[in-house]
Parts: sequence; structure tokens; C-alpha cells
Amino acid sequence: MERIGRGLLNQIDWITVGLYFLLVLMGWLNIYAAVYDPDPATHKSIFSLSINSGKQLLWIGLSVFLILMMLLIDFKLYNTLAYFIYGASMLALLGVLFLGTEIYGSKSWFRIGSFSIQPAEFAKFATALAIARFLDEPNKRTTQIKHFIIPFLLIALPAFLIHEQGDDGSAMVFAAFLLVFYREGLPQFIMVTGVWIVSMFVLTLVFQDKNLVELLIAIGVVGAVAVAIGEKKWKRITLVLAITVASVGIIWGTNYFVNHVLADHQRARVKLLVNPDLSKAEKRGIGYQTVQSKIAIGAGGFFGKGFLEGTQTKFDYVPKQSTDFIFCTIGEEHGWVGSLVMIGLFLAFLNRLIILAERQKSRFSRVYGYCVMAIMFFHFTINIGMTIGLFPVIGIPLPFFSYGGSSLWAFTILLFIMVKLDAHRKQLLVKF
Repeated sequence: MERIGRGLLNQIDWITVGLYFLLVLMGWLNIYAAVYDPDPATHKSIFSLSINSGKQLLWIGLSVFLILMMLLIDFKLYNTLAYFIYGASMLALLGVLFLGTEIYGSKSWFRIGSFSIQPAEFAKFATALAIARFLDEPNKRTTQIKHFIIPFLLIALPAFLIHEQGDDGSAMVFAAFLLVFYREGLPQFIMVTGVWIVSMFVLTLVFQDKNLVELLIAIGVVGAVAVAIGEKKWKRITLVLAITVASVGIIWGTNYFVNHVLADHQRARVKLLVNPDLSKAEKRGIGYQTVQSKIAIGAGGFFGKGFLEGTQTKFDYVPKQSTDFIFCTIGEEHGWVGSLVMIGLFLAFLNRLIILAERQKSRFSRVYGYCVMAIMFFHFTINIGMTIGLFPVIGIPLPFFSYGGSSLWAFTILLFIMVKLDAHRKQLLVKF
């Protein structure tokens, strides 16, 4: 353990720390607004441990203790113990399958008295450390696909275990690490192919009820021809044939996945997202949360109704408004202006993380920094997107805003490991 001396305090990036505490404070106030009861007979103080805001304040206080721990630990240990931390996290994910408690249809929680811990949240920083450690190994030429096989497996294992728990939203978060691989040299054609596959998948969902398979195949062929431009004739023909066949495979595979793999509620959410022709009754039945979320955000107008004045919030129209749908509270009570300020602060925070990552002297620290940014970016984008109907509801929290001890602690540890590494960026990072 290290002492937190004046030298370390001078090296800490206080802009990042300040943005963290500002976002946490805003989140805490909005959690209170989401659970606020104006009835004098049942009203509770913001500090009451019987409501989410009081509990969140307890998590925030314990997060300060975690921050001190992250800053006291010798920075070289994060590299040295990366695989051990990853292994322990995987054992926790495996253990929760047998010993966990099911909450909201997902067996993802360890119940300890009146508290619950979700190992999936902590697996994110454990996986980030393991990826950074692997890519920091000597002789890893990351312009070669073979050197990304192990990193792909490192993210596939926790994603699979979390999927088995029934928490597909948290499992999807691990796709964010692909952004890190691209930054570290993953061949561009892999990313282009990935974007093409996703595009074909989405188009199939949009047009599947209109029998426009031929159109999708044509789009695939056009895409193949575009990719093939500049290649030799035989390569161009091969690519056209390969991508045409792949297009047909994606079309039929997408239909099979939606109709035979997805659960009924997941299929309904996809249907709501891609089919704008559904009646109002159908939309309210399938996507009640999303519909009520958009109503709440729209009700805020330009300046919002004011702190603690949100009517949609007070009458509990939006389920899980203090957790996954916390952005509704911001939109209703603070309006377009408040939402813009919140989004602007978060974008400034993400930009700061990129700055921290790029100024690192060691590859381990740089890769880890981009892992932090990628996870935060994924949560931020998907969470807000699902509250306004751009993405299906997959149940992931908004960092520092959504109520929950596991998510707050995991995001805090994830961030302050980076703050610690950045504070020592001028020192040589070596393994013990």
C-alpha cells in the first residue's frame, strides 16, 4: 500500500475527479426526485434509508472509501494481479448461477442480508484489466488477427456467463471492448464487416414483415461490389458471391434468432422498435415503459417542470424510474435545457477519459483507459437511447445516475483505477 502524499495528490487529474463527483451528486438528487412523495403523511427525507436516495447516499459514502483504496494500492499491482482479478470475477459469475438470487427474472445477485451484490457489474473492470494485461505482453502485433483471439475469448466468457444468468443487457455491454480492439490495431475490414452484418440484421428486422428479402439481397450485393472496388477481377467476383450468400444467411439467421431464440418479452421489444405502424394500444401493451418514458421526457418541455415537480414521476407512470429510466426524471423536471447540460457534462467526462488514455506512457494504462471510456460510452448511449425509443429496453444503468450500489461501486472502481494509473504515468510500469 502507498501513502497518499502531496506528490500523488498533485498528479491526480482533478478535472476527472470533479466531473465524477458532479455527476454522482446530480444522480443522487435525481434519484430523490424519482422517489419523492409530496404527501406530508408519507413524505421521507432525502437522507432516509427507507427510500432509494438515502440508500444511494450510503453507497456514495462507501464509494469514497473505495476511492481511497484504489489510490492507496500500488499502481503496479493492477498489472500484476490482472489475471487473478479476472479469474476471481469469473468464479463469482459462475457461483451466482448456483447460489444467486433471482431478481427481475435474472439470477444475477448474491443476497447478503438486506443487501444484494451483482457480480456482472464488477466483471467489467476485471475484464478491462485482463485485456490490458494481455495486449501489454511483448511481441503482441495487434495488426494481426491471431493476436486478438485471446482478447475475444476474454470478453466472450463473462458475456456467456452473464447471458446464462438471464441478464442479456449486461452481457451486451462487453461488446464495447471491440472499440478498444479497433483502437489497438484490429484490422479495419473486421470492423467494416461487423458494421455490414449489423446493418443487414437491422434491415432484416425492419422489412421482415414486408417480404422484401430480395431487396435485402440486392443491398448485400451492392455492398459487396462496393467493397470489392479496386480488387482484381477474380477477387471481385469471389467477394460478390461470398457476400451475396452471406446476406441470405444473415436474413434467414435473423428470422430464426428472433422467432426461436429470443424470449417473448425480448421479441416484443424488438417488434416495438422496428415497427412504427403498431397501433397505440399495441405500443402501450408491448412497450409501456418506453411509451411512458417518452411522455415524461416530452412533458418537460424546454425548461422542465422544476425540481420535485414532475407529475409523471409522482404518479409512478414509469417503472424503474430511479434505476434504468432515471433519464426520464431529468427530462421531465429539467427539460431540454437540463438534459442538454447533463449530456454535455457526460460528453466532457468521456472526452476527458480519452485524453487520459492517450497521454499514457505504458500500453497497459492506455488500453485500460480506453476500456473505461468504451464501457462508460456504451452504458451512456444505450441507456439514454432506450429511454427515448432508439434502442430496445435491455436494462442497463446510466453511470453515476441510476440507483444501485453494485453499479456505482463498479463504475467507481473502474474509473479510479484509471485515475491511479494516470497519476503514475511518468513512471515505468513493470510487473512484480
